[in-house]
Amino acid sequence: MATMNISLPETMKHWAEQQAQSGRYSNTSDYVRDLIRKDQDRLQKIDELQKLISAGIASGPGTRSMEELRLAAIKLAKEGIADEVLSQQES
Repeated sequence: MATMNISLPETMKHWAEQQAQSGRYSNTSDYVRDLIRKDQDRLQKIDELQKLISAGIASGPGTRSMEELRLAAIKLAKEGIADEVLSQQES
């Protein structure tokens, strides 16, 4: 594993140390790694959303009303199909 040294203001250093001492993390490095993983996940979700937005724009004007779209979105969410739609868009 590579080593990286970073400089933090005292308040941030104290915060990171408190998170490690809370018992949730084994040390401050573990806490920082978790923050980076969460940021990576967040950026991946933003990228997936942008792909869906771009696909929607490219598909042209829709024919369904806002109410029809809202009901379809609720149905997809309840059925858990949203992940399937995302994976199909990537193919």
